[in-house]
Order: sequence, then C-alpha cells, then structure tokens
Amino acid sequence: MNIFSLLRRLSSFQIIVLSFALLIGSGTLLLMTPWATQDGQGAALLPACFTAVSASCVTGLTVVDTASYWSHFGQLVILMLIQVGGLGVVTMAVAITVGMGQHVGLMQRSTMQDAISAQQIGGIVRMLRFVLKFTAGTELLGACLLLPVFARDYGWLQGLWMAVFHSISAFCNAGFDLMGPRGGGSLMAYAGDPLVNLTIMGLIMAGGLGFLTWADLSVNRLHWRRLTFQTRIILMMTVVLVAVPALVFFTQEPISGWQALFQSVTTRTAGFNTMDIEDLSEGSRCIMVVLMMTGGAPGSTAGGIKTTTAFALLMAMVSVLRMRGDVECQSRRIPLETVRQALAICMMYLFLFFGASIAIGFVDHVEMIDAMVEVSSALGTVGLSIGLTEKLSPVSQVMLMLLMYFGRVGALTMIYALHKRQKAVPCRLPEGKLTVG
Repeated sequence: MNIFSLLRRLSSFQIIVLSFALLIGSGTLLLMTPWATQDGQGAALLPACFTAVSASCVTGLTVVDTASYWSHFGQLVILMLIQVGGLGVVTMAVAITVGMGQHVGLMQRSTMQDAISAQQIGGIVRMLRFVLKFTAGTELLGACLLLPVFARDYGWLQGLWMAVFHSISAFCNAGFDLMGPRGGGSLMAYAGDPLVNLTIMGLIMAGGLGFLTWADLSVNRLHWRRLTFQTRIILMMTVVLVAVPALVFFTQEPISGWQALFQSVTTRTAGFNTMDIEDLSEGSRCIMVVLMMTGGAPGSTAGGIKTTTAFALLMAMVSVLRMRGDVECQSRRIPLETVRQALAICMMYLFLFFGASIAIGFVDHVEMIDAMVEVSSALGTVGLSIGLTEKLSPVSQVMLMLLMYFGRVGALTMIYALHKRQKAVPCRLPEGKLTVG
C-alpha cells in the first residue's frame, strides 16, 4: 500500500524516469546470472549494466560482442529490454492492464499520454491498441522478409532467431546485432544485399517516424492537406535528412549508393552500419554527429532532439531574418512556448554533448572528433561507434550510460520530473534591456 500511495504522489514524468531506471536495474541483474553468458560465469557489473542501459535506451553501444559473449538467454533478455525500452515501460504496463481486462485509470492515461507524446488524453487507449498492432505487424513483416536470407546463411532455426532479433532491433532503432566476427561488424556482410538493406531501412524509418505520424497516415493516407501540421513537418524533415546526407556520403566517400543511403537512414536513429565508420573522413563524421543529435520524430522509438525541435529552431531563425514577429510556416503559427522549449532542449543537448566530449577526451586522451562521435551516438541513442566504446575507461563508460539514459527519457521529461509545475505568478518583473548579436 505504501508503494501505491507513493506512486500517486509522483507525476507522470517522474513515473517515466523511474520506470526506465527499474527496467535497467532488472536487466542488469538478469545479465549477471550464469545463464546469461556463454561461459556460464555471468557478466561483471559494468558490462551487464552498460548492456542493460544500451538495450533499454535502444542505443546499441556495446562493451562486449553481443553474439559471442551472451548466451541465447542473455540475447533474449537484451531483446526484451529492446522491445520494452522501444515502446516504453509505461506503454507496456498499460497494455498489460488492458489485456487483463482491467480499467485504465486517469493517472495511467495521463502517464501514457506523456510517454507517447500524444496531444490529448482522449482516445489514449485506442491509440495504445494501434501502437501494439502496428508494432507487432511491422516487426513480423520485417522478420518474414529477413528470414530467407538468414536461413540461407545460418540454417532455419538460427536464421529464424536472427530474423526476429534484427527485425525488433531495427524497428526499435536499437542497432544491436548478432553477426559477430562472421558478419564483419554489424551488417557489413550484407552491404550489397538489396533485400536486407531495404528491409532494415524500412524498419528503421517505420520506428523513427513515430506512432502519432503513422496513426495520422492510417486515417488520412497521403492526402497532404488532410494530414496534421506536425505530420507534414516530420515527413518533410525526414525526406531532407535522408536524401541530402546520402548524396553527400555518396559523392565524398568511396562507397556504393546502397551504403550511402543506408548510412544516411541509420545514422539518425538506429546504429546499424554496412560500412566501416573508421574509414569515413572527418567531414563525414561531422555530418554523422549532426544527424545523430537530430534523431527521429517525437513519440517514436528514436532519440535525439527530434526533427520537430530542429524545425522549430530553423523556422525561428527564418522569422528573425525576415523581421517577422511570429514564427510561421505553411499558413500556421508556431507558439512561442514551443520555440522556447525547442531552444531549451537544444541547449541542454549541446551542453551535455560538448561537456562529455571534452571530459572523455581529457580522461582517455582520445581525439576530439572520435569522442564527439561516441558521445553523440550515446546522447542521440543511435549506437554507431568507431570501436572506441569498449576501449574507454570505466569513468567514460559510466558517462556514456548516463547520456544514453538522458537521451532515451528525453530532456523535457527529465526537466518536468525534477521540478514540480508552478502556478503562474500574477505579476511580472520589469524588463531588463539586453543587446545581442
């Protein structure tokens, strides 16, 4: 009873933050059991905790090889952490409540609304059913498409497990793989396979677009004017953030078109790769850092500051350049509060990004661009690595774990969880003149 009374006093944002912490703790304990590792000895605390954080926060950074270090039980634990972490602990808890035929209370509905970034609490249970059906259907389709390729290379039983694991990992934008040394690192062995490339890219984009976007598309299809303002912005930003970097990668690096397109899609969200990241030039790595920090859409399985946040800041800059009082786009006005939130989120991410990059570079004596790639990958919950994560000191690995946790929970969720919402003050302080620019 004391636990339930405590939960009633917590805000929905505090519940979200706490739920991910409990998921990570449970995953760590399971990965430390003797059944979780190939040698039957169990994992040490740091590798187990790092893997649990990375899986729960759907990142993909690892300090041990997933295929050769973890047993099938350990891999199953990782897969469950990816699935629950991708959809959200609150979403899964409410789904279980609905599945048991129990009533979903107002507090659960409110928490669910904040967890999936829904704009209103009405119809939240109906939205939950759509999320579960869409997730199950998409992951099943992905597994069926991948099965023939993996069954050919690994046999039907192992191929089935590989297809299911990589389908869920791709849709949840986790980036974990079971290829091991045979795969040459992530999906590099399938760099020229159109079926694997298209399937994985499709799954990544399906998870990264967000459930609210897909719900809107399921109702209005591709009737552009009927789609919500947010859906149109997400689709436009996605096309630009896929096409432009792919063209840059293709023209600046000695790689194929498939590799350029795949790298453009996976860099913002997932963490798979079909090419060696270490071979990329510094310019391409800088582009990767920007893409990883941007991330996917709100209410999705992706991390980052989100495409809508980047768009709001871009439109705010345009409005200043055009000497407009309001931030406008497509005959719509973006509220000032939204722009303020976008600015706060961006500044928090930049502060953590530069602070952690400098700290890791100082502690482990690595080049700044290398540290920036690993930090942006952790903060954006992407999972791409230049092979530096497992070589870092425990202090730097703990920093990456904290960044992954922050990136998955989200900046605004963390802010609201740490501060109670205050009532509006009826008076305002006098203005202080400040010259900028």
